[in-house]
Amino acid sequence: MIRRMAPGQGLAALIVRPAAMAVAAACLGGPAAAAGLFVPPAGCELQLTVQERGCSVAQHYQCSADPAGEQHTTYFGKGGVSTFMSHIDAETRWLDSEDPETGVSDRLEPGAADDASLSALLASGKDSFDFWTAGSDGQRLHHVGADRLTGETVTIDGEPLARTSFHLTTSDEAGRVLISREGHQHVSASLRLFFGGQERQKDSTGALQNLDHSPVRFIRSGQPGFASTEPMYDCEILTATLIPLEIAR
Repeated sequence: MIRRMAPGQGLAALIVRPAAMAVAAACLGGPAAAAGLFVPPAGCELQLTVQERGCSVAQHYQCSADPAGEQHTTYFGKGGVSTFMSHIDAETRWLDSEDPETGVSDRLEPGAADDASLSALLASGKDSFDFWTAGSDGQRLHHVGADRLTGETVTIDGEPLARTSFHLTTSDEAGRVLISREGHQHVSASLRLFFGGQERQKDSTGALQNLDHSPVRFIRSGQPGFASTEPMYDCEILTATLIPLEIAR
């Protein structure tokens, strides 16, 4: 399954909610960042730090209490500010996510019409998905899309990755499209993780964002930069450019 949201662009950030959650990020029970270093929750172990384009760094960790294969990711933006948290299973199904700024979380509803499957993607070259999420603010969202392997492979910082193309549409209960995304991402069969790439997002107003969150460095325990919450790339430029729809055409 595609990486659900670009850092800093969680569902709560991209979609107008009925009401904002009155929960401060400092009060959340999620992972912490102390003195510029990521500290996973108790019972969890940090596996990988990924420095990305677009002024983002991702911390990938696993927790002993979770079923086998489940993984968590916390993204940090400029200044080491936490921007998005996600939780996936062994097939990369999106189990839940949270926007630390608002405290709004979204959880996968049971009984999906078409569950995402990384195994299916790797075996056949294509995987579709169709599922609903329920927000802590009461909003239900419908997500439909697909991933395809392009046949291209790249090696980034020693990590072999397959290139994917994807599309995703998120709608509300009335069927109104709130955001659509399409572009390219990267997937690791050994890590069972998706990583960002170049994509375009369009919201319900017609505004477009061109984004690039391609991985640049893969950092493991004992290597310089492991657990760092400070992004290293593109923080000096605006990488998410808003384009009026009529100009983009």
